Amino acid sequence: MLRLERYAKHLLANRFVRSYVPATTNPSPAIRATPPSVTPPNAHQQRQLAAECRAIVQLFSRSYGIPQQVLLRSLHTSARMGQKQEDGDGGKKKGNDDDKEKMMSVVTKTLMWMIAIYMLVGFLTMVVPNKNRPETATRYVSWHEFVHHMLAVGEVKEVVVHPDMEMVTILLHDGAILKGRRAHSTIFHMAVADVDKFEEKLRQVEARLGIKDGVSVQFERSGDVSGKILFTLVATGVIIALLSRMRGIRGPISMDSFTQMGRAKFTLVDPVDGGRGVFFKDVAGLQEAKQEVMEFVDYLKAPDRYQRLGAKVPKGALLLGPPGCGKTLLAKAVATEAQVPFLSMNGSEFIEMIGGLGAARVRDLFKEARKRTPCIIYIDEVDAIGRQRDGGGSFGGVSSGESEQTLNQLLVEMDGIASKEGVLMLASTNRADILDKALLRPGRFDRHILIDLPNLSERREIFEKHLSGIKLEATPDKYAARLATLTPGFSGADIANVCNEAALHAARTSQKVVTTTNLEYAVERLVGGTEKRSHALSHAERRVIAFHESGHALVGWLLPHSDVLLKVTIVPRTSLALGFAQYTPREQKLYSQEQLFDKMCMALGGRAAENLTFDRITTGAQNDLEKVTKMAYAQVSPTYLCLSITSFHIEKKISYPPT
Repeated sequence: MLRLERYAKHLLANRFVRSYVPATTNPSPAIRATPPSVTPPNAHQQRQLAAECRAIVQLFSRSYGIPQQVLLRSLHTSARMGQKQEDGDGGKKKGNDDDKEKMMSVVTKTLMWMIAIYMLVGFLTMVVPNKNRPETATRYVSWHEFVHHMLAVGEVKEVVVHPDMEMVTILLHDGAILKGRRAHSTIFHMAVADVDKFEEKLRQVEARLGIKDGVSVQFERSGDVSGKILFTLVATGVIIALLSRMRGIRGPISMDSFTQMGRAKFTLVDPVDGGRGVFFKDVAGLQEAKQEVMEFVDYLKAPDRYQRLGAKVPKGALLLGPPGCGKTLLAKAVATEAQVPFLSMNGSEFIEMIGGLGAARVRDLFKEARKRTPCIIYIDEVDAIGRQRDGGGSFGGVSSGESEQTLNQLLVEMDGIASKEGVLMLASTNRADILDKALLRPGRFDRHILIDLPNLSERREIFEKHLSGIKLEATPDKYAARLATLTPGFSGADIANVCNEAALHAARTSQKVVTTTNLEYAVERLVGGTEKRSHALSHAERRVIAFHESGHALVGWLLPHSDVLLKVTIVPRTSLALGFAQYTPREQKLYSQEQLFDKMCMALGGRAAENLTFDRITTGAQNDLEKVTKMAYAQVSPTYLCLSITSFHIEKKISYPPT
């Protein structure tokens, strides 16, 4: 604005001011050559000059439409600040330019396709009329044929005029007769020189022929159809442009976004990342299983010791056993101790609704593993993809195509032509009986490591491990031996649950430490369920239950080969037990005929007590009869303990209904 004001003053000053040179005694030749000067402006002229300057400045301000404060702020901005701002926004401007370039490319391609489609549709519209045509081809007729052979005989039903194509479509009645013959088509075309006067000429011919009801004439402009098509194409182009703009905002979309579904969703345990993991010393029990698994870890740490003797490490190990025995925990310990990348994935994460994903994820899993060799691949619950192939096209009632394809890819990756050294396979399952035989053969899963239920010493060790994290009244070793005796058949997960339930019960009763009472309560809770003291039982029912449980306890106490009685209760439990007797069974693998016979007598002791006391029996002995039936069946098949029926053989199991 200041520059505009100075420039305006300079222009207006030239109207009144002429430069002059003051008189000198000896003027130079240059001065003598200058034209004569005029006198400076007076006060009136100066006021007029200032007024005109202000008017010009206001005119320029209105013409440019820029507020004065904006101009002043822009003029007062230093060059250094402008340079910094330009440098700071350089990357953003470059990114915006790239987005604009991509946007223009998409819009240009869209417009080109729109123009091409519009031209194609327009050409087809001009060449082929859009009236419904029969299967036979139409032909053109002359004006003479139309008037004398169609219009005059009353065979014309309707006339459609196409002004843009200078053509008329003639529609005849069904079954029209032309020249004494049935017309092969009901649609004919006729070229017209002057379309605008066609209807007037037609009405004149109808009047001359004496036709009172004139033929219907319709004008159809293909421009209407073309306009609709053009509108549709434009709308489609706008939508595509908006979607492209939205994609540009979110970021570029590449083919990787469509291949992400085929990527293996594994969990990587890398020793470089560090962190606290599970070590072998943290796994209580499982001595034999740990010994076998540690060979894999030792091979990865010191392979020269094995290769020097020509030994080859097993390619894979399968962890078998009941649920909750520590298969996954042992795999976590391997991941920590091996000090190599550990790729873990669940078997159910391979197969989904889309076909081919399972095999693709298996390939991707082994591809990532080969990049990190040496490494270990662990698949938990491998029975989800390793189920046995039946060859009948069904897989548990569902099509087996996807499952078999995934299994085949797993077999190829484990021991195929493309398989390489340095990738060890580790898997776990509790359904080894349904796995495919090709998956279990040597070369794939060379070792089958059984992780069974813990024995007495292992249970004691597990109890000490879990009780070490609980605030107890005494040291953990004071409770571990007795608790291990009370929990035969418990898995590691069951033992962890017992310790947690004991701590919860102590907190619920506002105790400061966990005592023996809390631990025994937790054991009873897992064996028989939660107590249901609110469960209403009549006095007669409680009396029957008391005699029934007393019969079990008395017979078990008197027989020499029965288990030691620990506790008898008639408090109802949530596991539908109205009462139960708890024993401390001896851990043994072999049972004699006398031991089984005493167990049968002890199971029938409650039924006998009811019969002797009340001279009747109730349904409370149903569970006892089921146990007795199983033990009796075990004595005749397949052990043949009864010597009198050694030749007796049963092909398949017989289910005995409760009596």
